[in-house]
Amino acid sequence: MSRQILTLEQVSERTGVPVNTLRFYRATGQRGPKTFKLGGRVVAFEEDVDAWVSACYDAEQTTPSSEAAGAVRASRS
Repeated sequence: MSRQILTLEQVSERTGVPVNTLRFYRATGQRGPKTFKLGGRVVAFEEDVDAWVSACYDAEQTTPSSEAAGAVRASRS
């Protein structure tokens, strides 16, 4: 089974995150999918991008603000 390689442009198209933001994440070591250089281009494996998106989703679902919003909705019912 071969692994699908995506350019930063393709990652941007899939996620809606601007290429410059992805470059910033890479440069600062913050957030972003795992990336590496291949032939002078920065690329990522598709499954690493999917894992990053899933981790962002999971983090959003467990933030205190989302829990608080649920409590407010429940108290209004």
